[in-house]
Amino acid sequence: MFGDNESVYRAAQLISGKEMNFEALQAAITSIIEAVGEDPVRDGLKKTPERVSRMYEELLAGYRVDPVAMVNDAIFDVQYDQMVIVRDIEFYSMCEHHMLPFIGRAHVAYVPDGKVIGLSKIPRVVDMFAKRLQVQERMTSQVADFLNELLHPKGVAVVIEALHLCSMMRGVKKTDARMTTSAVHGYFRNNMATRMEFLDNISRAAEPLHI
Repeated sequence: MFGDNESVYRAAQLISGKEMNFEALQAAITSIIEAVGEDPVRDGLKKTPERVSRMYEELLAGYRVDPVAMVNDAIFDVQYDQMVIVRDIEFYSMCEHHMLPFIGRAHVAYVPDGKVIGLSKIPRVVDMFAKRLQVQERMTSQVADFLNELLHPKGVAVVIEALHLCSMMRGVKKTDARMTTSAVHGYFRNNMATRMEFLDNISRAAEPLHI
């Protein structure tokens, strides 16, 4: 129903056949606890390595998502050629530089060319890329590239805004600084009116981000 599976897998950059090594994760967490001067066998920390390893399984689940199964044939032939926007998609990701969270919202739009995707699948695409060790710039491009490869639409646009704990808790310690990134294809790159319509829609009554 959509582009060949190989191209969809390539766009998703799926890491196949690699399961998490919980034994190695728990040993690493135990080493960190010891390295900071704590006692890994005291009551409060005894099960921390296990808990943290299971947490990473959830937070980094995007590496093991099958993109074809995720889409699950939810692409439909529809004669509609106006802009489709899904805005304010909340996400949580992990900065690959300091392994601290960044938290934000994604706004995704596309102009169909005979095919549309089920509404719930766009947030799932965002989550697939968010639940990895990431940088926001790459994640923005990955979402846009994946939808472009999947749907072959007339245009795709993605804007992501996020707060980064690595700049809030450490370093410059700027608690209100947020990053905004964008990636565009097709109409959104070549047509100023289309791009401005998208930006105008996502800027209306935007809710503030909170942590």
